[in-house]
Amino acid sequence: MSLTTYLTRRAAQKERVRILYRRALKDTLNWAVHRHLFYDDASILRDRFEKNKHVEDVDTIDQLIADGEASYNKWRHPDPYIVPWAPGGSKFNRNPTPPQGSYTRMVIGKGIIHFERVKHKGGVGIPLILEGCL
Repeated sequence: MSLTTYLTRRAAQKERVRILYRRALKDTLNWAVHRHLFYDDASILRDRFEKNKHVEDVDTIDQLIADGEASYNKWRHPDPYIVPWAPGGSKFNRNPTPPQGSYTRMVIGKGIIHFERVKHKGGVGIPLILEGCL
């Protein structure tokens, strides 16, 4: 195996290990109810990764990564925590972005505030919110 092939393969393995560790660590947070439990589980997870840190054979490393990914997929949390405003969260896209080419204008006059939705290309202003007094 040439040096460039070896280095390329090792770089890909390091990236796979990093991704696997981050995913496993985030999934550990789903299983732990309290932070002090998470810290203990995170230490155990880190020790499992550190145990194989000094393996040099690329085929053995590939096998260890495959075993780790299989174990991760087997023990993934069935209902992971998703941040509410992230994709898949309960608040995601609750307020969708307005269509492109429109904006909201606030008109203040004689103690009255009026909001209008205005289109750029020849559209007429559409009332967005009813008038209100200052």
